[in-house]
Amino acid sequence: MSTSRAISNRAIPIVMDAGALSDASVKAASHDHADDPSQPLAGPAPVFVMVGDTPIDEAEIAREMQFHRADNPHDARQAAATTLVIRELVRRECERLQLAVEALDGETEDEARVRALVDAEVPLPAADDAALLQYFEANRARLHHPDAIRVRHILLAAAPSDIAARRRAQQTGEELIGALRAEPDRFIEFAMRHSACPSRDQGGELGWIERGDTVPEFDRQLFMLKPGFAGLTVETRYGHHVVEVLERVDGEPLSFEDARDRITAYLETQAQQNALHQYLHILAQRYGVEGIALGD
Repeated sequence: MSTSRAISNRAIPIVMDAGALSDASVKAASHDHADDPSQPLAGPAPVFVMVGDTPIDEAEIAREMQFHRADNPHDARQAAATTLVIRELVRRECERLQLAVEALDGETEDEARVRALVDAEVPLPAADDAALLQYFEANRARLHHPDAIRVRHILLAAAPSDIAARRRAQQTGEELIGALRAEPDRFIEFAMRHSACPSRDQGGELGWIERGDTVPEFDRQLFMLKPGFAGLTVETRYGHHVVEVLERVDGEPLSFEDARDRITAYLETQAQQNALHQYLHILAQRYGVEGIALGD
């Protein structure tokens, strides 16, 4: 079900410099064309998206795009424009319902509006025992205590953009791995001498790590390793790591009672997201959205 009244099939130009558009808008408002009639009059930022009679111009979308990184700039624009449309729909509905909106600690005004509107208008169906048990039976393999590993490392630091430094870090790491294979007792010495991580003072020890405790790229590679030295360096945003897994414990399966709270939270979150999605469609139809589809 499309929520927009009119979606153009033509490609929307992607504005990458919101500041330039904003400057153009200001100049358009104050420009005295008689100063230089040979120059074209600067215009405001173009508008392809509307919520009711409220324009969401491309300068606003460009500013929002910085919070929606994507490989494809059109995907980033879509996400940014969708966020701005939802923000305006929520603002209008809170005003229509005259909801008292007061931000809690750490909340933005927009987040407070969403919370107030959800509390007032989007009922949260409770997951019953039958639904919990059905999910448990269908997902036993995924429901277990977290896997954990005890690991130590040597961080050979290099900035993500410094290609030469990263190559040097990788080369040094491979040399250290070769030396450690011959003399594994030198790990603490090498960590204290070479590592850029504060853990060097503990011989590179990071202690026990569960899934999700570290940055994603480190976490993902660590839990693919078996006990012992990693044969290659582990690359992260921080540089290259020489890694030794000292111990590994695979998480035990959870019983239904142990998993109940986790399943409840998951199912209630899913139910709330589905209900909110449907509610946003209703708001889009109520106020009218042009230039973008919020999805089916």
